[in-house]
Amino acid sequence: MASSHTVLMRLVASAYSIAQKAGTIVRRVIAEGDLGIVEKTCPTDLQTKADRLAQMSICSSLARKFPKLTIIGEEDLPAEEVDQELIEDGQWEEILKQPCPSQYRTIKEEDLVVWVDPLDGTKEYTEGLLDNVTVLIGIAYEGKAIAGVINQPYYNYQNNGKQKLREHRHEAKAGPDAVLGRTIWGVLGLGAFGFQLKEVPSGKHIITTTRSHSNKLVTDCVTAMNPDDVLRVGGAGNKIIQLIEGKASAYVFASPGCKKWDTCAPEVILHAVGGKLTDIHGNALQYNKEVKHMNSAGVLATLRNYDYYASRVPESVKNALVP
Repeated sequence: MASSHTVLMRLVASAYSIAQKAGTIVRRVIAEGDLGIVEKTCPTDLQTKADRLAQMSICSSLARKFPKLTIIGEEDLPAEEVDQELIEDGQWEEILKQPCPSQYRTIKEEDLVVWVDPLDGTKEYTEGLLDNVTVLIGIAYEGKAIAGVINQPYYNYQNNGKQKLREHRHEAKAGPDAVLGRTIWGVLGLGAFGFQLKEVPSGKHIITTTRSHSNKLVTDCVTAMNPDDVLRVGGAGNKIIQLIEGKASAYVFASPGCKKWDTCAPEVILHAVGGKLTDIHGNALQYNKEVKHMNSAGVLATLRNYDYYASRVPESVKNALVP
């Protein structure tokens, strides 16, 4: 029966189930209590057992079902046999009921590049700021992000932001009558699903920016926006969700550091509901397999009023960030 569905919609339906599985792995590692933290390039660039297991699960599950895909994951992992219990071969049937946008109906498996961040917001994860964490699976065609899935393992998690990690280790629970975790998905030309679209009240300028990778450029650019409020949180996926749920009006990150796997899936969700994500100069991001992984000219994203924020990026910031 699967053959009656397009490659793209089968891939998105599978990615949905695979992202849910990865979210379960992320929760399980916390519950077991041994995060297995490794420092990669610096003290704010961390990798945990959850990053490693979730990436193995996502990449192996995708490759098994779609062997001709190009899959690029954040973590540099040695090739090894993957435990069968990490494999997810399900697909979300609701997605297969949706029509594939006509421009994508003839796409072949080998034409697609999948960008995977198995755990976006790792530093926050290690500090117990669990609601900052997302699993990101972005799908690109001809260099453009066209479909994406974001899983929030700890959506509905009651976190006051002050608890320490040891208090989460027994079991992270949702609030009363709430299901822990959710998955958002989208395809350009079809829409984005799994959340309630909301805008920041008109005339309010609320900026969301980095919590753990700030510097003078980042601060100068945020200040130039003349914001009413500034939110400093972890994770690119988390920040884009703040835009689509009316918690922030612009995501401003005037610095290298963000990578293609951080932005591919979130960009799709934002673009599918009429928002815009670019580098700090206003250039679209490219996602072909040969592209450099670093978004070296930063990120500027809004749900509405993109030009208002783009026009306020200081020339000094633009000159410092080379695409």
